Amino acid sequence: EGSIGLVGLGPVNPEIYMHSHPVAYECEKIAMKSDTLDRYLMGRQYMVCIMVFLINFAGVPKSDAELWGFGNPIKDIFFSTSLVTILFALMVGQLNTQVNSAVCTLDFCNNYFAVFTMVFALGIEFTGILHVSYLIQMLVVKLSGRKVESEDEPRTLAQSTFFWLRCLMSLAILCFCCAVTVVALFNEQTTMWKDVSPVAALIILVVLMCIVGMLEGMQIAFFAVSKMQHSELENHYFAKKTVDLLFQGGDNNLPGFMVGRQLCVVSCMF
Repeated sequence: EGSIGLVGLGPVNPEIYMHSHPVAYECEKIAMKSDTLDRYLMGRQYMVCIMVFLINFAGVPKSDAELWGFGNPIKDIFFSTSLVTILFALMVGQLNTQVNSAVCTLDFCNNYFAVFTMVFALGIEFTGILHVSYLIQMLVVKLSGRKVESEDEPRTLAQSTFFWLRCLMSLAILCFCCAVTVVALFNEQTTMWKDVSPVAALIILVVLMCIVGMLEGMQIAFFAVSKMQHSELENHYFAKKTVDLLFQGGDNNLPGFMVGRQLCVVSCMF
């Protein structure tokens, strides 16, 4: 989670910290090369989701768990809703790194684990299992009447073929996952509460996924615009208002947003 600080370093001239933070400098050189940062963010998000679900499998207590003689109200609040695991995962594994990264971005990226994370995330993106995201991006940009801006060199025929084959593979994986999820919901073979109808469960799933998507996009956007010049935001009313709110009264609002955002994201995933 803390490695998202690479986004915040994007608008900063890396030559400024080349000698004081050499590892962060090397990370940022790799990240800023063509569209590498976008690829890294895609692989990183997959890693985060996998870790959250593994924590869910490994640490969530059973709904009928007994501990220290707690009564049913306490067990229903903390055990049945997985609240105890959500709070533990947030406070130990995520929030402290995000808050530290928000105010100590260079120091957080100045280590070889950040390099390993970047390389591993880029490897995940290269497999192509997530390439359907590029198709969705192209669709959204097309509907908005704009063009996809890329800093990559134009693809050769071999590169284009490889790219589109991965997109087709990713689309097939997405369709399969959607089919399995919908069938499981309507067959009542999920962990959704028994009193919730399949249609309501599907609506809840879609709404939660939309909320998670918006919060994840906001995280990236806030880190990026926080380093932009104020004059660059003059023609973007809501972006300017948001940045003003983020940095109103010092630097406490951005870490505060990170805390609330992460709580919402993890709660939706659990």
